[in-house]
Amino acid sequence: MSGFDCTCFFLQNDYLRMSNLKFAIVFNHYKVSPMLRPYREEFFAATESRRIRDDLLFAVANVAEPRVAIDCGCGAGADINYLAANGFVVYGFDVEEEAIARCQARFGHRDNVHLSLSSFGAYTFPRASLVVADASLFFCPEAEFPAVWQNICECLHPQGIFCGSFLGPDDTMASPAYNAADLWPATAIFEEQQVLALFAGFEILRFKVHKYSGTTPSGEPHDWHIFAVVAKKSDKE
Repeated sequence: MSGFDCTCFFLQNDYLRMSNLKFAIVFNHYKVSPMLRPYREEFFAATESRRIRDDLLFAVANVAEPRVAIDCGCGAGADINYLAANGFVVYGFDVEEEAIARCQARFGHRDNVHLSLSSFGAYTFPRASLVVADASLFFCPEAEFPAVWQNICECLHPQGIFCGSFLGPDDTMASPAYNAADLWPATAIFEEQQVLALFAGFEILRFKVHKYSGTTPSGEPHDWHIFAVVAKKSDKE
């Protein structure tokens, strides 16, 4: 691992402002709590054409050929739209039926977009030069994570790019007060050193720690703690 950009952001920051992680957590990737269902339509409408995050722009600038991307937890398809318009063949999957239905309606006419209704554990990862997993690996069950991470690493071509995020221990979802029964029961929590250890076979190009306190769509206070990573796989298989 060579020198990389390591920055801590506290309170308001572009990553959390643009992603609205609580919406992505509940609506985009897994089961929707009954108490939050009224926000579903608002979430999809708000994220279909959201601004592309700086980390993804940076990742794409570092991707070599072939331009093949996997969008893990593709949601309403904002990243798919950007990637497909920039010369990528895009494979997107999501466990939410509505997410895939919306993406089918948007991209069904495009021959460079391939969509699947799937969880991380069930998905067959094609070979790719870019894997995007923003606010989705949070919900890969801990017992499945090692196999899923192996699949992600193996699917990447040499010098392929990973662009994604991991949930930290200071997030409300990692605390004993987190209501797993109402939201999502299986979350993967990582200490910073555990995240860095995942990238032993990579060069970390960008590493950011996001900490932000605010409220969820239902008005509940929430502390976010997110590790965002852009990393390049070794040039050897």
